[in-house]
Amino acid sequence: MKTKIEKICKIKGLALLSVSTLVSETNGFEGFENIRQLVSFAGYDVVENQSGKRAGKTKISKKGNSRIRRILFLPAFNAVRYGEPSCQALFKRVYERTQIKMKGYVAVQKKLLILSFTIWKSNEEYNPMHYANNIKELESEAKKIVPTSGTTQNVPA
Repeated sequence: MKTKIEKICKIKGLALLSVSTLVSETNGFEGFENIRQLVSFAGYDVVENQSGKRAGKTKISKKGNSRIRRILFLPAFNAVRYGEPSCQALFKRVYERTQIKMKGYVAVQKKLLILSFTIWKSNEEYNPMHYANNIKELESEAKKIVPTSGTTQNVPA
C-alpha cells in the first residue's frame, strides 16, 4: 500500500494527506470496477436540469461523498498553479469554453481522482509527459480540421 501511495503522491498537488484520505474514503478503491462508478460515488457525475422544452444548466450531482470533494479542492488549485501538464491543459480548455474558473477547477478535481484511481489499479509509475503527449496529439488533430464554407472536413496529413 505504501508504494502505491508514493506513486500517487508524485502527481503535483496531491500529497500524503490527500491521497490517504482518498484511499480511506474509497476503501482502497476496492468496490469500484470502473471510473464511472468512482466518479458517481464521489459526486462528480454531471446531471442536467431540464423539463419539457426548457433546458437548464448542467452541474455536478454532489450526491456522493463530500469528503472526497473537499479533500480534492486545494490539490486542484495546486495542480494548475504548479504546472501539472494534463491539469493545466484541462483547466485552460474548460475556462476558455465557459469563462468560469470554478468549473475548470472542478474538472481538475475529477481528473485528479481519475488519475489516482488509474495509478492505484494499474500499479504503474506516474509519467506526466505521457498525459501531456496525449494532449499535444489531440491539439494537433484539432488543428488539422479546417473550416471551409461553413462545414468542417478533415485535411489529409
